Amino acid sequence: MTALRMEDHLGDYSMEHKIEIKHLGKQFEVRKSVLTALEDISLNVKKGEFVSIVGPSGCGKTTMLRILGGLEEPSLGEFVMAHEHPEQPLCSIVFQEHSIFPWMTVRKNIAYGLKLRKQPKRVVAEVTNHYMDKVGLRAFADSYPHQLSGGMRQRVSVARAFANDPEILLMDEPFAALDEQNRLLLQQELLRIWEESKKTVVFITHSIDEAIFLSDRIIVMTARPGTVKASFEVNLPRPRTIENVRESARFQELFSDIWGALKEEVDKAKRAEGLDS
Repeated sequence: MTALRMEDHLGDYSMEHKIEIKHLGKQFEVRKSVLTALEDISLNVKKGEFVSIVGPSGCGKTTMLRILGGLEEPSLGEFVMAHEHPEQPLCSIVFQEHSIFPWMTVRKNIAYGLKLRKQPKRVVAEVTNHYMDKVGLRAFADSYPHQLSGGMRQRVSVARAFANDPEILLMDEPFAALDEQNRLLLQQELLRIWEESKKTVVFITHSIDEAIFLSDRIIVMTARPGTVKASFEVNLPRPRTIENVRESARFQELFSDIWGALKEEVDKAKRAEGLDS
């Protein structure tokens, strides 16, 4: 089955969920054989929920995000993303690598989606300035990407995604390539913007710390073929700071439980690599 949109197909789906995935699978042909990347994924995400997905390398996390973003077709199953406001984009994607346009300034990159949607000039200017301020880049409004650090370029990516005002934000390890200090700063900035907008977010990461700090819920995936192994509620109060999260007993408990579920899958993935070599 192919992907379905809520306005096209109600079926058995519930309006309380922003994303509903049912028995999703993805297969690729590799050297005349079939590689199963995802198998029987069933998962719901509520409106306004921040969900992080962790799993061993090669488990299909990015493939699932690309399917949700319309960049890949599923081989099996179906999913629904409820598009409640047709005047807004359904989703925006932030990738690990910098995906901003090198020939555009910071201001023009952030404004790109708004201009594409033919928003009034006043709205474009107000929204662009708002998000430049949010990520601390107003002083660099007329700079080009090659004049910015890696952390600053990723701030542009995040600001552009929020400025476009999608209903759903899909983020594929957006801070993985950054050093620890920049990663912590951007996590805090992302959380501040999200707490203001309450977008539905699906966030892929390899970092358990990052997932706990940001999320309402964390999904652990199995080694390939990837499927859902466990789900953890992150019942830590908001607003959050790095300090109050990491010093809490609940953080330590969650980290231990998530790593316990994940370590077994990481070990399986490593054994499979050994067999494949």
